[in-house]
Amino acid sequence: MVGWLRLVLSGLVAWPALVALPERGVAADLLQVRIENLQIPIHLDQLERWSRSGDASPPEENDLSPWLSLLEPRSRVELQRMLQAPLLRDRSFGRQLLDSWAGGPLLAELGNLLTTPEGTRTTSLLQTTLRSLLEQRRQVTLLELLAALPTPTVHLRLDGLLSLGQGWREQLRRQQRALALLRQYPLPRRGAPEAPGSLPPAAATAPTLLRLSLAVPGRREGLPLEIWSPPLPGRSSQPWILMMPGLGGNADQLGWLAAALAQRGWPVVVLQHPGSDGPALKAALDGQRPPPGAETLPTRLADLEAVLAAQRSGQLPVAGHGVVLAGHSLGALTALWGAGLPPLPGLEQRCRQALERLPIHNPSRLIQCQLAERALSRPLQGPADLRGLILFNSFGSLLWPADRPAALAAPMLMVGGSLDLVTPPLDEQLALFAPAGDPRSRLVMVLGGSHFSPVRLAEKEEALLRLGTDLVGADPQKVQAVLLQLTVEFLRSLEPPPPGGPTAASALPVQRRQQGGIGAFVLDPVLARRWRAGL
Repeated sequence: MVGWLRLVLSGLVAWPALVALPERGVAADLLQVRIENLQIPIHLDQLERWSRSGDASPPEENDLSPWLSLLEPRSRVELQRMLQAPLLRDRSFGRQLLDSWAGGPLLAELGNLLTTPEGTRTTSLLQTTLRSLLEQRRQVTLLELLAALPTPTVHLRLDGLLSLGQGWREQLRRQQRALALLRQYPLPRRGAPEAPGSLPPAAATAPTLLRLSLAVPGRREGLPLEIWSPPLPGRSSQPWILMMPGLGGNADQLGWLAAALAQRGWPVVVLQHPGSDGPALKAALDGQRPPPGAETLPTRLADLEAVLAAQRSGQLPVAGHGVVLAGHSLGALTALWGAGLPPLPGLEQRCRQALERLPIHNPSRLIQCQLAERALSRPLQGPADLRGLILFNSFGSLLWPADRPAALAAPMLMVGGSLDLVTPPLDEQLALFAPAGDPRSRLVMVLGGSHFSPVRLAEKEEALLRLGTDLVGADPQKVQAVLLQLTVEFLRSLEPPPPGGPTAASALPVQRRQQGGIGAFVLDPVLARRWRAGL
């Protein structure tokens, strides 16, 4: 889901500042802030002057200043920034976003907070006004949107605004408590990941990269594949790995991992899904099409089936003892579904409850609930020779709810980051991992890891570089070094022991790892369930 946050970030830019406000409001010609029965009139011209000059406005020139001076200093700065920042930064993209799966809920929530004096939601007014403004200018700020609304007065529902903020703050507090609890567990500490003889060394020569296009039913053009072949013959017990990028991601963004695994003996095939890849993301940003969303999942599943069938028939120059499905974000969801784990019944009902208010603390629920509106293809049986799954920043808590778990027999490595703001680990990875049935399954929590930590971008790709450290997290290449070592150890645990060796393969050890300045917790299913029960 690399491109997903880049797509909706423009529309969400105002929300972090809004939810940071304590108990005072924003601004139409007149905006009425309601606190129970108290109504505070705020004139837009005064609000605009204050947003530009802050506390510098003399009280006699701006009678709004005394009210806004009640805000704490940080909240005042955030409010000024929010009022001046563009809600939408590009005209063409803005039009597409309004019609997208993300734009609808955003406007619906904003329309629920901003009402007419009669209490009517302003959703339709906001959409019509925003479209009209985008015809006239490339960028639209919140102040400009409010001033252009065809109504003299707008009410801000402060209770709804505070509810959003309280949900966000509670999510942060919950995650802080969870990490504090995790640190209390007496886990063995590891610092040197590759003890002599414990892991296969990388070969001296580089792996071979073959790019080809696979004919897939339903696609007019071929499916792009990157095939990474080991420089030396691998062990006959080794599986091959099928890897899928997230929404808006390209195959080369996971090439660092594919190349490193191939150099250690595992053949790797990386898919790229036209229609939900980088070019589709660029087309959305250019205003040529709506942002890709959950409607692309059936096509992704068909791509997965086609590649598995091509490998079985010998069309692909890839061999291995079974297959491991791997993916990032939506690619991880595709892997879970493709492994034979379709959503449990009742998704629409769960979504109605989850979307009673905008899930700013878990944006992945927007795309999960888009699935409820789509007619998906037949359930997949999953490959008969499935050896395991490797899932980076996966999600699906509404598809497989914790109170009705759907355990997958295959072992899985599920990785989350403590700074993941798109698929928060407690609600997504931990909830999905808890019913894991295979004792070799492992849950990894990377301290400082974000939703984008597994992704490596070329220098020319600026989408993530503009997000800032709050979203990118710790140095991605340092995090990737940890992810590589843990992935290699997990893959080794899937292989049968060598002749004359121990009777059972050695599982990835439960541990607290410190490597290159990056910390990570590795939990087995028993410890993960204990952690979840203690939250």
